[in-house]
Amino acid sequence: MVVVSFQFTPRVILMPFPRSSGILLHPTSFPSRFGIGDLGDEAHRFIDFLVESGQQFWQILPIGPTGYGNSPYMSYSAMAGNPLLVSPDRLVEAGWLEETDFADLPEFPRDRVDYDRAIAVKMPLLQKAFERYRDNATDEQREAFNHFCDEKAYWLDDYSLFMSIKEAHAGVSWHNWDLGISRRDPGAMHIWHEQVGESVYLHKFLQFEFFRQWSEIKDYANERGIAIVGDLPIYVAHDSADVWANPDIFCLDPESGEAALMAGVPPDYFSDTGQLWGNPVYNWDRLKETDFEWWVKRFHAMLDYVDVIRIDHFRGLESYWVVEEGETTAINGRWVEAPGEHFLQRVADKLGQLPLIAEDLGIITPEVEHLRDHFALPGMKILHFAFGSGAGNPYLPFNFYNRNCIVYTGTHDNDTTVGWFEKLADHERQGLLAYLGEVSSWGIHWDLIRVAWSSVANQAIVPLQDLFGLGSEARMNFPSKPEGNWEWRYQSGDLKPEYARRLKMLTETFGRAKS
Repeated sequence: MVVVSFQFTPRVILMPFPRSSGILLHPTSFPSRFGIGDLGDEAHRFIDFLVESGQQFWQILPIGPTGYGNSPYMSYSAMAGNPLLVSPDRLVEAGWLEETDFADLPEFPRDRVDYDRAIAVKMPLLQKAFERYRDNATDEQREAFNHFCDEKAYWLDDYSLFMSIKEAHAGVSWHNWDLGISRRDPGAMHIWHEQVGESVYLHKFLQFEFFRQWSEIKDYANERGIAIVGDLPIYVAHDSADVWANPDIFCLDPESGEAALMAGVPPDYFSDTGQLWGNPVYNWDRLKETDFEWWVKRFHAMLDYVDVIRIDHFRGLESYWVVEEGETTAINGRWVEAPGEHFLQRVADKLGQLPLIAEDLGIITPEVEHLRDHFALPGMKILHFAFGSGAGNPYLPFNFYNRNCIVYTGTHDNDTTVGWFEKLADHERQGLLAYLGEVSSWGIHWDLIRVAWSSVANQAIVPLQDLFGLGSEARMNFPSKPEGNWEWRYQSGDLKPEYARRLKMLTETFGRAKS
């Protein structure tokens, strides 16, 4: 495990990163013959590339199981892993698949994830692997599986049963199931356990394999000095095992089970009507009564997977935008105060030092800044937001008054740097060129990487698409666009040695290399 030096004093979480840098890449973007990136050889090659380029961090998006729209921010579980990331090649090594099982693989797009086709191919393979495990596992292998199930029972039992019942209902959301099981009546729970026992076994096996493969990847990274930065969405999907199993900690309609109060953000940079996410907001009063037990478990589960946690929409821990049930946009909402300071302190009291990053983009108030700074959490700076509004823009590097921040060229919600540059308004372009002097022969993407790496920010992160100099066709996500996101993949051979050499040179030049 990589140990990042975090300082801690009672009542305050302090987490100053060493001066360092890294790359943002979601595992679905790895090359793979199975149509979607997985935890096989290409994951190891990417980690090798990070080492060769002098990086210390690999940032990912949430890795939970996804549903309609394939968004990693709308997962069926806040604690489970996505079975689609399981590598069939690693299952061959484990003895649960054979190379002949891949004889009829179709041709997949090399630069996109076709989720429907990937699911249609991978899920039968995972089912076959499960059946071979079920029928042929040794006592030692079964003991390892049973140990995993016991250790993760606090989330695994509800998740595996939830997914099994959901499949038996043809994917229908839990609040539309028969009343007995949607309300978790003990009699109904017993009946369903009997009916879907084999499916529950399957889902536990898939989580076991995901955890085994992910742990191997994490160990490989950590042993080479690479820490993994995970992403924790502040909210969970309404149609999730978390809400079904813990309805009292969410604001739900008591009759329908729908989200009575929905999460989102008001109109902003990304949308004139705001973003209506549809997730139920938390019943913070109830959470306080439980001493934030569910959240403590969530952080505990997350730290099984990653070394550092970025809290997406951190401002929702200070106050959050609430939209009433029935609204179709986020315009008609209101701000409600959240117990962020008490919450973070109680979690820290229970778990100790928490390596957290605050995603503090959007409408940030002095109260949010106080919460972030009280726990000394690094915030985020985005260079795409820096130009065109004068010298006072807080995203310009000379305005980074605090080194305890992370600077990005852009994030998964932004266009690529090349695509962004091509679409800049004249005044933004003029502001950028005045700042840079000119676009270098390396291209605008490397110019912004240089600006990020040369800044005072303790940490600098670049999406892999910007390292490659790709245009808008490689954008990962369009906020508020329901389909066509999360699909970009790179191809084998794209991790070219010259990219590693150039990035390593900048990393060493600007003091971000490991000492």
